[in-house]
Amino acid sequence: MKIRDSLSEETTKQLKRITPGSNRKKESDADPIRNREWEEIMGTRRETYQRLGGRVRRKR
Repeated sequence: MKIRDSLSEETTKQLKRITPGSNRKKESDADPIRNREWEEIMGTRRETYQRLGGRVRRKR
């Protein structure tokens, strides 16, 4: 038996309001970060360079 079972209805309502999980945003409300944005953050969508005969050129 848990402590919540012995409490009155009014105090259980107050506990539900105070609990930390009640104030979180739902995943559907949050702004999702797309795959392309993650690549930009991590730096994988950067221009790469290659050395050709002493000069540096952009890799294709």
